[in-house]
Amino acid sequence: MSSNDQRLDALDLPLPPAPQAMGVYKPIVIVGDMAYLSGHAPLKEDGSMVTGRLGLNLDVEAGFAAAKLTGLAMLSTLRAELGSLDRVERLVKLLGLVRCTEGFVDQPAVINGCSELFRDVFGNDAGVAARSAVGTNALPGGIAVEIEAIFQIRQG
Repeated sequence: MSSNDQRLDALDLPLPPAPQAMGVYKPIVIVGDMAYLSGHAPLKEDGSMVTGRLGLNLDVEAGFAAAKLTGLAMLSTLRAELGSLDRVERLVKLLGLVRCTEGFVDQPAVINGCSELFRDVFGNDAGVAARSAVGTNALPGGIAVEIEAIFQIRQG
C-alpha cells in the first residue's frame, strides 16, 4: 500500500507554492487532531487565479479543472504545515463555492474536480467526505471557485 505522498507523486501533478493569507486569517488552523483549511482559490502555475462565472464564460469542464487546481493548492498548504501528506488521517468535510449564473445547477460536478483529486490522493475511504457544493453570485477577485476543508490528522 502506498502513502498519501506517494499517491500524489504518482499522479504527476505538481503542487504550487503554499498560498499565503491575503487578509486577516490563517490558511490553516490545527486544533487537536483536526486541520481546518480556509477557503482556497484555483491557483494557476503562473501564480494567477482562474476567474470567471460558470454558466456564463466557463463550462463544467473548466470549473472542474479550477476545482482541481484549488485542491492542489490545499494539498500544498497541508504539506507545508504538516511536513507530509502522510499525516492526513482522512478528509472530514468539504465545502465548495461556485461562482455561477442563477440558472447554473451543476455545482456538484464542478467541485468533483477537488473531490476526485482528494479521493485519488487519500483513497476511497479516507479521501471521500461529507460535502456541500453551492452556487454564489460573487467570490473574491472574481475567482471561479473557492473551497474549504476539514481534515483529521495524525499528531506529528
